Amino acid sequence: MKALIIILFLSVTLAVNAQVTEKGKIKIEELPGVIIKRVGTDFSVYIPDNNPDQKVKMVEEKFIAYDLGKDAEGYEEYLVVMEVKNGSLTATYNEQGKLVRVVEQFKNVVLPSEVIYSIYRTYPGWFIVNDSFVYTQEDGDIIKKQYNVKIKKDKETIKLLVSPNGEILKAK
Repeated sequence: MKALIIILFLSVTLAVNAQVTEKGKIKIEELPGVIIKRVGTDFSVYIPDNNPDQKVKMVEEKFIAYDLGKDAEGYEEYLVVMEVKNGSLTATYNEQGKLVRVVEQFKNVVLPSEVIYSIYRTYPGWFIVNDSFVYTQEDGDIIKKQYNVKIKKDKETIKLLVSPNGEILKAK
């Protein structure tokens, strides 16, 4: 009987010690949609952007944490505006309290590395002068997500429209 208890104890001990737990950073490619509020049978969906700029992330996190509560009751539309020094996030809710539209506009943000590499590869010798980020959603669908970048070389300037993956959409 002692032998059976010892064997059982050792097998459980060895099984517990055999489990390997690895801790490491999780690489976030795309954040999932965040359900902000359930409205009747419908949901308000907001998809935060994966922008590298900390000010943009901070505003998005504050927006996710914002509780509409009873503020919107009695209004046909309700507008929430969150501003920081270099931009704003504007959200529109309908009369039921469902999130309808979100528009984010920020100037002079930290550009993703894909955007920077694409610009300098396509326009060698040019320098980035100004940039802005525009991100628009309607009913949880991304409508617009782009960077407006102004580059300069000597006395010549060009305005570029660049997607987050670095694809140059338009040059003016």
